[in-house]
Amino acid sequence: MFLRSQLRDGGRVPASVQPYFFLSYAHTPRFGAGGPDPDMWVERLFRDLCSHVMALTDLPAGAEAGFMDREIRSGEGWSERLGAALATCRVFVPLFSPRYFASEMCGKEWYAFAQRAIHQGALSNQPAEAIVPALWVPVPPSQLPGPAERLQFNHNTFGERYVTDGLYGLIKLRGYAEQYERAVYELAKRIVRVAETVRLEPVRPLDYRGVPSAFGPTGGGSPARSLHVTVAAASRHDLPDGRSPEYYGDNALEWNPYHPVAQRPIAYVAEDLVKNLNYQTSIGSFDDEAGHYDSKQPPTRPEILIVDRWVVEDEHRRQRLAAFDQESRPWVNVVVPWNRYDHQSRAKEIELARRLEETLPVKMGQGRAACRAAANGVANMETLGQILPQVVEAAAQQFLRHAQVYLPAGNTHTERPRLLGPMGMSGPPAPPRVPFPPNTFGGHNDGNDSNDTDRGDADDSES
Repeated sequence: MFLRSQLRDGGRVPASVQPYFFLSYAHTPRFGAGGPDPDMWVERLFRDLCSHVMALTDLPAGAEAGFMDREIRSGEGWSERLGAALATCRVFVPLFSPRYFASEMCGKEWYAFAQRAIHQGALSNQPAEAIVPALWVPVPPSQLPGPAERLQFNHNTFGERYVTDGLYGLIKLRGYAEQYERAVYELAKRIVRVAETVRLEPVRPLDYRGVPSAFGPTGGGSPARSLHVTVAAASRHDLPDGRSPEYYGDNALEWNPYHPVAQRPIAYVAEDLVKNLNYQTSIGSFDDEAGHYDSKQPPTRPEILIVDRWVVEDEHRRQRLAAFDQESRPWVNVVVPWNRYDHQSRAKEIELARRLEETLPVKMGQGRAACRAAANGVANMETLGQILPQVVEAAAQQFLRHAQVYLPAGNTHTERPRLLGPMGMSGPPAPPRVPFPPNTFGGHNDGNDSNDTDRGDADDSES
């Protein structure tokens, strides 16, 4: 609670309570009551890493070299403690294993830390990659989810036996003590080097219980999901009269509504945020894609449309948006960034908001409360990171409802199978395949909650 209040009030968190690194791992269940703790080997690794980090840095006595979740999930306040550690640690160290990528809890930890790095990258327009993975048990590439697969990391520098057996193998097998010590020391050096290079700033903790998993709903090895992000905005070459060009670039994808606080265009921030949900993501301009939509064809992916309210000042773009709104495409959700510190936008807020609602009446009112809030104005980059996962989830749910259904390969009919004998009944036919993993999200069945009536700007108290 101390960390949360310090960050909420804008104060600095003392370095002595900021863990240098966060060790993220999947707990291994015990074999029978009273049996040995299988995670004691992870604890040994953690202690060795802490010892090396203290030796390699000038951390003061009493500082937290590392943080490890020692089964505190069942204890009171575990969510606050995890959230505070993830919001302040300098490096995130996931212990790769098949069990790790099947763990929703580990996916939440990864997501919370990566979200923080994306936010800092948006503010500085510089990469802020501070994830240093370690192999606990070697994992086949096919089992790696997108966020882990995209990491640029060379494990070979830690030793050949480390790559083939992982830290678990080195710590358990006789005769590999030297290889274990080398791998752990090299890992500690990498942690320190990344911490000193990246300098990730502390943020306000997320509510750990409410964040999604960076590995997707089914973990590593699940079929790849795709999502498209489209931006409807002008370039600095065709702005309405009197509109400042400082928020715009040479094309729609360079629009930066949160300038000057943010330095990275919103299209690329949204792309990073969606990738952190284990999607393959593509981006494009509405100017280039308008007219290519066919509402009679089934969708091939969920989509997010990011709209600048100023586009309604261009009659040609406004008409194309209005035509798009009349098509039945509930798997496309709208997000409207709105910088209240942009004085020109604030002066015309009521007029532009009214005209956009008249242009996109269907899109502005569809979906659950989070979707309508996103369409009514997202006030800053932090709020965008909080609300976009909910908007993506709703779009994906609608995609599942409307996507083309494919029969299993080789099926030429859908007849109910006959009984083969008293003990040899063949089951019902396999469920039809769809081009998107079924049951990929929990909590809502269809992503269109008719009982949700909340409206208003997607904002937080800090904006």
